[in-house]
Amino acid sequence: MEITLFIDTAVSSLAWGTAPPGWEVDKRKVAKVKLSDVPELEPETVEKGRSWFGDDNSPAWTIFSSSFASAGASISSIEWSNMGDNITDFIMPDWAKALPGFVKKLQLELEMAPGSLADEIWQEASDPYINPEIARSARVRIGKELCKEEQNFQDRRKEHVTLALARYLGISEGEIDPEDVPTIAMCGSGGGLRALVAGTGSYLSAQEAGLFDCITYTAGVSGSCWLQALFHSSLAGQNHQRLVEHLKRRLGVHIAFPPAALNLLTSAPTNKFLLSGFVEKLKGDPDADFGVVDAYGLLLAARLLVPRGELGVDACDLKLSNQRAFVDDGSNPLPIYTAVRHEIPLDEVKTIKEEIEGAASPETKELAKQESWFQWFEFTPYEFWCEELDAGIPTWSLGRKFQNGIDVPRENGLMLPELRVPQLLGIFGSAFCATLSHYYKEIRPIVQGIAMFSGVDNLIEERSDDLIKVHPIDPASIPNFCLGLEGRLPPSCPQNIFKSSHLQLMDAGMSNNLPIYPLLRPGRDIDVIVAFDASADIKTENWLSVADGYAKQRGVKGWPIGLGWPKEEATRAQTRQELELAQASSPQEAAGRVAEAREQQRENANSTEAAVAAGQHTSPDEADLGYCTVWIGTTEERSSSPSAPTSKRLDPEADWELLTPDGIAVIYFPFLPNPKVEGVDPNTSDFMSTWNFVYTPEQIDKVVALARANFEEGKEQTRRCVRAVYERKRNARLVREEKEMVERWRRRMERGGDHFG
Repeated sequence: MEITLFIDTAVSSLAWGTAPPGWEVDKRKVAKVKLSDVPELEPETVEKGRSWFGDDNSPAWTIFSSSFASAGASISSIEWSNMGDNITDFIMPDWAKALPGFVKKLQLELEMAPGSLADEIWQEASDPYINPEIARSARVRIGKELCKEEQNFQDRRKEHVTLALARYLGISEGEIDPEDVPTIAMCGSGGGLRALVAGTGSYLSAQEAGLFDCITYTAGVSGSCWLQALFHSSLAGQNHQRLVEHLKRRLGVHIAFPPAALNLLTSAPTNKFLLSGFVEKLKGDPDADFGVVDAYGLLLAARLLVPRGELGVDACDLKLSNQRAFVDDGSNPLPIYTAVRHEIPLDEVKTIKEEIEGAASPETKELAKQESWFQWFEFTPYEFWCEELDAGIPTWSLGRKFQNGIDVPRENGLMLPELRVPQLLGIFGSAFCATLSHYYKEIRPIVQGIAMFSGVDNLIEERSDDLIKVHPIDPASIPNFCLGLEGRLPPSCPQNIFKSSHLQLMDAGMSNNLPIYPLLRPGRDIDVIVAFDASADIKTENWLSVADGYAKQRGVKGWPIGLGWPKEEATRAQTRQELELAQASSPQEAAGRVAEAREQQRENANSTEAAVAAGQHTSPDEADLGYCTVWIGTTEERSSSPSAPTSKRLDPEADWELLTPDGIAVIYFPFLPNPKVEGVDPNTSDFMSTWNFVYTPEQIDKVVALARANFEEGKEQTRRCVRAVYERKRNARLVREEKEMVERWRRRMERGGDHFG
C-alpha cells in the first residue's frame, strides 16, 4: 500500500492521498513521501475498531463510531518506527507522532461499554437531577407577542436602566420618570474572532462609559454571538475586562491544533464537559446529521469555553437557558443570538411532470432562485423563535423532537437534555456554510490585484444567481418544531417547513452581518440602536442599508430609511468629479491637488466632523462616514410620495436635530483604522481575516485598543444622542399628560355644569 503524507511545514497540516512514485519536495516545502512499509489494513482490524464502540441501535451513532474507529485503526496500524527517524522528523511535526495515542484514547472515551465516558454521559442524560428540563413537557408557542418571560424581564430591566441612565446623563434619579427611559439595544457584527475581539473592546468601552448599563438588549451575529455567550458565562462573570484577559489566554493556539484539542477531549474534566452534547445528539437524535459544523462547535468550545488551567470548567456554561440566572432580575441586558435557514422552494414550483421525472427545467430553477430567501431564527435564554413563522419553543427544549406542536418523549418517557452551547457556537459562527457567492465576496478583495482578474470577476458576477444557491458545506441540523403545524402557522410559511424532520441553520451573516431584524421585532420597542460593525468589507456590503427592505416589508415605523454607507454609484460619480478637478497644467500643480485630495479623504474617513452641515436634509452620498454616525427616522406616514420619508444623517454637534424626528435613532461605529493606534488596520492586517483563528496577546491588545480609540471618538456624541432621545420622550409624555389633564377638567365641568351661569 502506498500512502502520501502531504505536510505543509508552514501550517503544520496533515493530509492523506495516493502517492506518486518516489517523493519530492517543492518550493513550499510540501513533502510527498512514498511509504512502502505501511501495511494494508486487514478487515478484522477495521472490525475491531468498530467493536471498540460496542453495539448500538442508533443509526447516527453507528455511522459515526464505525467511521471513527476505522480511521483510528488506520492511524494506529502504521508502524512509524519503520520509516526511519530522518524521514519521520522531516515530514511530520512532533505532535503528529502522538496522534495514534490520542486517537486510541479518544476511542476508549467514546465506547459505549458500561463505565465508559460516553456511557456515563448517556446515563446522566436520563437523570432529572442533573438535567431538570428532561422531566418537563414543552409546547410550540404560536403568536406574534413576546413570551411572558421576556415581558417580565423588560419590567425588571427598566428599574436598573432608570438608575443607570441617571448616572450616565448626570440627572438626579428622582427627576427621571421610568416612562421616559429610552429602550436601547447594542449589537455587534459577524466576522469570526475579529468581531469577537473588536466587539469585546467596544463593549468594554461602553461599559466603562456607563452606556452598557443603560441598554436592555444585546444582539449578535457569528463572532459577536460568541462574545455574548462568553459574557454570560462563569468565564467573564459579566465583565468585559475579564473577557479580554480570557481571550488573551486562550486565542494564541489554533482551534484545530490537534494536541491541544485532543488533550482536552481525552482528559478529565474537559472531556465530559465538551463531549456531553456530542454524545447526546448522536445517541438521542438518530436522524440527525453529524457534520463539520458539529465538529467545529466542539473545537470552538475547547478554545473559548475552557479557562486557563483547563480545570475549572462549569457545566452551567453549557446551556443557553442557564443564562437566565444573569438576566431574570434585570441586572444585565438580554442577549439575542441569531441564525438563518436558507429557503430555496424548488419543490413548491415544480410542475407535476417535473415531479414525476425527478428533474426541474431551467425555467423552474430560475423561479426557485427568485423566490429563495433567508428565514431568521433568534435564540434568547427564554425562547427559540422565528418571526416569519410566528412560532417558537422554550430554549430549554432545544434539541428534542416535536409533532403537532407537542414534544415527543423518548422510549423511557423522558426528553433529551437541552442542546448544548458548543453545538450552538458552531451554528452561530458557521460562515464556512456560506454559499459560493459569499465565499467569493470574502476573497474578492484579496485577489483583485491578480492578472486577468477582471475577466474572471465578470464571469463570476454573471453566474452570481447560481452561486448564491450552492452551499459547499451542509449547515447544522436541529429537530424541526413545525412538524404537523400545517394550517396553524401564517399562510406565507413555505410548505417544506412542515415536511423536513430537521431545520438546517447557519451563520446569520449569510443574510445580514448586523442583527438589526430581531431588534425591530414588535414588542421590543427599541428607541436607540448602537451598532458596532467589524465586518470584513463594511463599505461594500453596507449592512445597515440592507435593513431598509426589511423595515418596508414589515411596516416598521420610525426606521431611518436610507441610512448606511454612500452607494457605489455615488462614489463613482464623486471619483469622476475629483478626476476632473485634478486636471493640472504642471506636475507640481498635479502633485499639490493630489495631496489636497488625500488630506480631504483622510478627514472624511477619520472624523465625524466631515458630516453634513447642521440642519440640512441630505443624502448619505454627500460625505463618507466617520468613526461615529447618527441617523434618526420618523414615524410620519407616506403621503403622495412613493417612497418613505428620508432619514437624516446628523451633525455631531447639532443636538437639537434629535428633538424633532420621532423615529428610531441608529448610532453606527464602523471598525476603521485610527492613526492614534499604530500597527493595526482592519483592512490590511493579515491576522484580522475572518478565517484567522489565532490571535496573540499583543494582537488582541492592539485590536482592543483600536476599538476603544474609535469609541472614544464618538463617546460624547453618543451620550448627547441618548440625552436627546430621553428629552424627546419626556416632552412627549408631558404634552400627553397636559392634554389628559385638560380632558379630565373638561369632563368634570360638563358633569358639574356652569357654576357661574
